[in-house]
Amino acid sequence: MPSPSRSVQTLTDLLRWRASNQTEARAYTFLQDGEGQETTWTYGDLDRQARAIAAALQEHKGAGERALLLYPPGLDYIAAFFGSLYAGVAAVPAYPPAQLQAVTRILSILQDAKPRFALTTHEILESVNALAEAYPVLKDIRWIATDALEDGLEDGWKRPAITGDTLAFLQYTSGSTSTPKGVMVLHRNLMSNEEMIRQGFSHDDPPTICGWLPLYHDMGLIGTVLQPMYLGSHSIVMSPWSFLQRPIRWLNTITKYRATTSGGPNFAYALCTRKVKPEKLASLDLSSWRVAFNGAEPVRAETLVEFADTFAPAGFRREAFYPCYGLAEATLFVSGGITSELPRHLTVDSAALEQNRAVAAQPGPSARTLVSSGRSWGDSLIRIVNPETLVACAPGEVGEIWTAGPHVTHGYWGREETNAETFQARIQGSEEGPFLRTGDLGFMIDGDLYVTGRIKDLIIVDGRNHYPQDLELTAESQHPALRPGCSVAFSVDHPEGERLVVLVEVSARFAPSEQGDGAQSLNGSALQKTIRQAVAAAHSVDVHEVVLLQQGEVLKTSSGKVQRRACRAKYVEGSLQRWAA
Repeated sequence: MPSPSRSVQTLTDLLRWRASNQTEARAYTFLQDGEGQETTWTYGDLDRQARAIAAALQEHKGAGERALLLYPPGLDYIAAFFGSLYAGVAAVPAYPPAQLQAVTRILSILQDAKPRFALTTHEILESVNALAEAYPVLKDIRWIATDALEDGLEDGWKRPAITGDTLAFLQYTSGSTSTPKGVMVLHRNLMSNEEMIRQGFSHDDPPTICGWLPLYHDMGLIGTVLQPMYLGSHSIVMSPWSFLQRPIRWLNTITKYRATTSGGPNFAYALCTRKVKPEKLASLDLSSWRVAFNGAEPVRAETLVEFADTFAPAGFRREAFYPCYGLAEATLFVSGGITSELPRHLTVDSAALEQNRAVAAQPGPSARTLVSSGRSWGDSLIRIVNPETLVACAPGEVGEIWTAGPHVTHGYWGREETNAETFQARIQGSEEGPFLRTGDLGFMIDGDLYVTGRIKDLIIVDGRNHYPQDLELTAESQHPALRPGCSVAFSVDHPEGERLVVLVEVSARFAPSEQGDGAQSLNGSALQKTIRQAVAAAHSVDVHEVVLLQQGEVLKTSSGKVQRRACRAKYVEGSLQRWAA
């Protein structure tokens, strides 16, 4: 397959090259229902759609402006993203319209990014018009329904004057209680990170990629949309709702299209293990799956084992697992393993880890098994630094993860003071850098990065460090009524010092035993006691309060991460809907 020359420095030039040299090659296939109903665009199709949208923006002198993208999952979103780039307009991906009831976030993005345009479909535009009376700010934007543009508009497109240093899009972080921040991603950041992904994922031969991740989220956009375009390969896209409703649809898609690269956060693999019935395994063939990436949240060793054991009869190979680490501030990808090797595990002493030291130990109740997130790729650097002294940590010493290289973005939109501290950090006594401070904790051994948690989520009780994800896993494992991935651990102020609180969702299938009318009854008081005892035994920390919550109460980001600080705020203000309250 032909490849573009090194002179191609922007995504705009790259897609134009693909449209000229791979005009009829399949670019994207969207599965409307997650199953049989599909629409496919070639690179030529995408180029025509993008030029038409760009021409509409150019008619209003849009170069240098920003455009909000508001679409359901699908090809229209992809066309609008490239259409913005084709006009020299920075795209601002936002939540899909199914979540417009959470309009507060969109209003926050509008206030921060101040886009002059909003691109959407004619159907969504009707819904927006109905909201405009309640939210007048929506009237201040020029709305363009890209599925209603006149034929032939693409012929009026003019190539914009952009370079690798031009702003491509603003990636708004999924955030918690704070106002969303827009990460400024330049064309050169994207080109650099896509090359890092190509190297790390061993995409020497064009892969077939498939995914269900939200396209307005960095992993879905950069991994499922831009990586295949960077490589000139084919990507099959489905809605995240299709996956969440029936996880087997993801595995069916890999089977049908012989996908070689696909993945998601750890919870996706755990969900498949729980939800896919054994009798369905015979219909699956996962032998083509070479890179099963796992990132965006802590990678659990037990999840990898359970998924691999469950789907081995369907041809899944354990070495296909590819734990990786990244964040929007570094475009996406920071580290990953070697595709030909099994994921590396390291069992460490829990007590030593609480003191910021990784000390090898035998598996057991007093140990914790961590999964390596691999190594750096391309021109990137990864360093572990004491977040208080800014001194580099020794191998095996836990500190803040810092990264530097051309993949590190330009900073947050309009946050100059924050940018200096977060994106221009320097290590004491070193000339390397500047570095991005990720806010994540971890350590390195033999060049491998092990992520242990987030600085702001770290729980310190009686002078000892506790990682919330460990406490949460222990709590939610105590009864089948407790929903996996729907627990939250945090500390609260108390006259006697910081105290631990654990929130756990109870499945709607269970009713309090005292009611006597539930399909399955549950003794809440006994369960709270069991959770307290289990956490104390496993982590040597007392739980101040165990709160059982109604199903759906644990707040999560658009990518499925638990919003611990937002949940803590609701607990403090007393607004959580308690189970059996």
